[in-house]
Amino acid sequence: MKKKDNARYHVLSVRVSREERETIEKISKEVNMKVSDLMREALQDVVPWQSAS
Repeated sequence: MKKKDNARYHVLSVRVSREERETIEKISKEVNMKVSDLMREALQDVVPWQSAS
C-alpha cells in the first residue's frame, strides 16, 4: 500500500471523562465534523501551527 504524501499517520491518545466524551460527541454531531477533525481544529485554536500546504 502506497502512503499518501499528506496523510496523517500519527495517533495521539487522550483520556477523558464520560461527560467530556459525551460533550465532544454532541458538538461533533452539531457541527457535522468527525471527532478527530473537531479536536484538531480545537487544538489549532490553542496552539497555532503552519499548515504544510
